[in-house]
Amino acid sequence: MTKILVTGAKGMLGQDLCPILENHKYDVFKTDIDNLDITNFINIDKVFNKIKPDIVIHCAGYTNVDKAEENIEIARLINSFGTENIAKACKKFDAVLIYISTDYVFDGEKTSPYKPLDKPSPLNNYGLTKFEGEQAVKNNLEKYYICRTSWLYGQYGKNFVDTMISLANKPEIKVVDDQIGCPTWTVELSNAIIKIINSKQPYGIYHICGGGSTSWYGFAKEIFNQAGITANLKPCSTKEFARPAKRPSYSVMENNGICKDWKEALKCYIKSRIEV
Repeated sequence: MTKILVTGAKGMLGQDLCPILENHKYDVFKTDIDNLDITNFINIDKVFNKIKPDIVIHCAGYTNVDKAEENIEIARLINSFGTENIAKACKKFDAVLIYISTDYVFDGEKTSPYKPLDKPSPLNNYGLTKFEGEQAVKNNLEKYYICRTSWLYGQYGKNFVDTMISLANKPEIKVVDDQIGCPTWTVELSNAIIKIINSKQPYGIYHICGGGSTSWYGFAKEIFNQAGITANLKPCSTKEFARPAKRPSYSVMENNGICKDWKEALKCYIKSRIEV
């Protein structure tokens, strides 16, 4: 049985990914900060030596985009140095690495969907440190998949969908309408990762995100529409909603049909939340 080690198993993606992997009959080893410190190579080496994984899915990361502007040292320690440690361990133990990266490696200057080989140019520290992680993977390994995703939401963590629904009764909800991207459900991302593994796709960079694109305002509007909620939703500009980290105005990625349309995925997510 193929052994898969997952870092960040207690995170929003990890908690959806691990049971889906198990349903596909993989032998899954769940790790998180309590049993694997990715900033400590000696610790990583001990864990890898015990498990001897065939595949490592590296979900662990510093994901607070705004906090990374003031805490770049911590973001870099986890996203850059931590990823380099995982890559070196994968090389030592001959494991395939799947590294979860982000659309924020791009600057948003394009007007057509970003392709995997387009040149990254991050606007913020989060995107920069994730890109440094990508470089560490490429510099240390030949057997890797860099999987960039975007606007991630899922039931096991704070996310935009649940936040919008929780704000529905507010007198007014303002959401930016000049940032365009691809909402992605963690379950869709998990299934796409398994497709890549099972079909033995060529190693390299992949864009795994919801099909189509929208603005945050458009995303919010669709959330309320599908949830059957009436809310006083208003569009606003990024300038009106100032945040510490600069976001790309356009971070749509070409996904080559690996995930369903974002609206269809959202419908499935909302249905699953209602059933829960």
